[in-house]
Amino acid sequence: MMLAFIFPGQGAQHAGMGKELSENFSVAREVFEEANDALGFDLAKMCYEGPEEDLKLTANTQPAILTMSVAALRVLQQESDLQADFVAGHSLGEYSALVASGGMTFADAVCTVRQRGTFMQQAVPVGEGAMAAVLGVDGETLEKICAEAAGDQIVSPANFNSPGQIVIAGHTAAVERAIELAKENGAKKAMPLPVSAPFHCALMKPAGEQLAGVLDAVTLSALAIPVVTNVEASANSDMARVKSLLVSQVSAPVRWDESVRYMVEQGVERFIEIGPGKVLCGLIKRIERRMPVANVENLASLKAL
Repeated sequence: MMLAFIFPGQGAQHAGMGKELSENFSVAREVFEEANDALGFDLAKMCYEGPEEDLKLTANTQPAILTMSVAALRVLQQESDLQADFVAGHSLGEYSALVASGGMTFADAVCTVRQRGTFMQQAVPVGEGAMAAVLGVDGETLEKICAEAAGDQIVSPANFNSPGQIVIAGHTAAVERAIELAKENGAKKAMPLPVSAPFHCALMKPAGEQLAGVLDAVTLSALAIPVVTNVEASANSDMARVKSLLVSQVSAPVRWDESVRYMVEQGVERFIEIGPGKVLCGLIKRIERRMPVANVENLASLKAL
C-alpha cells in the first residue's frame, strides 16, 4: 500500500501538544530538547503549558508546530515500520516534510521557520492585511471576484484547501470587498479569519526575499522521499530546487487540493497526518471521500494507527 505522510501548518497549535509523547518516548523528548538548544529559549515549555497567547505569535507558532510534528514523526518511525512514498505539508508543514525526506536537518528547519514567522509577521503592519475563508465558490470564480475587488490593492486566493473551501488574503479593505462580492455570487459563507498577517499573497514578497538570505546559509541533503510542494502541487526530488520553491511558497497560494489529488493519481492509498490536530485529515475527506486517513499526535492516536 502506497502511503503519504502529511504535516499540518499554522492554526493547528494548542497548549499541551507534545507533552504526552515526550513523557512516554525519549525520541520525542530529544526533539524538543534539540529545538530548545537551537532556538535558545524553552519552546518545549511553551508547547506543553502555553500560554495560548504566546503560542499564537507567528514567530513561535511555526517552530512549535514543526517541533511537535517531527517529534511525532520520530515516535512513529520508532514504533512502526511504516514508510512513506510521498511527503507533503500545508504551508509551514512543508518544512516538516523536508525533514521527513532527509533534505533538511531538524535544527536548520526549526531555526529557519522561526525567522520565516518573524519575516511574515513584519511584512505587513498589523491591521493592514487580512485573510478570509470562502465556502461554496469555485477557484476560477473566486479569482475573478478577487480581481474585481482588488482595485489598486491586493487580494487573491491564498489556500486552495478543498473543493469549495478557499482562503483569500490581501489588504484588509480589499478582502472585505471580496467577501461581499463572494456573498453576492452565491458563496455559502465568507468570513474573516483570526490571523495576524495576510499569508500566501503578494504582500508577503518582502518576507520571501528575507527568507532567501536565511536559506542561503542552510546546507541541504538529497531527498530520500519525494516532497509534493505547495507551489507546484507535484513531487520534487531535486535538492537544487528546494530553496527557490520555499521562497516562492511564502507569497504563492497553497495548492493543497491539487497536491492531494496528485498523490492519489500517483497511487497513494492512505494518508497519515503527523503533528497536532486533524485538520488535513478533514480536508482529505472532502477531496477524496473514501480515502483512508489517520493521524499521530498522542498515545491514543498512535495506538489506533
